[in-house]
Amino acid sequence: MKMESVQERLKQWGELIITTASGELYEIHLGDTSFDFQQRVIKLSTPDADFLIDGDSVENIKQHYGHKVEDH
Repeated sequence: MKMESVQERLKQWGELIITTASGELYEIHLGDTSFDFQQRVIKLSTPDADFLIDGDSVENIKQHYGHKVEDH
């Protein structure tokens, strides 16, 4: 899947779960994700680390909905 398509869906939905060709899962949001189209990289910034994801390795995307967190 082209990273342009990933960016477009992220703009529409605000939050996605993406799966890369290597099987890694990432939850990305509008506020913590940027796209470098020259280097073909998606950058995910988290409190723990910055992740550089091969922008064209995304195999599928899943829309993620907000929900109430239940106490355990």
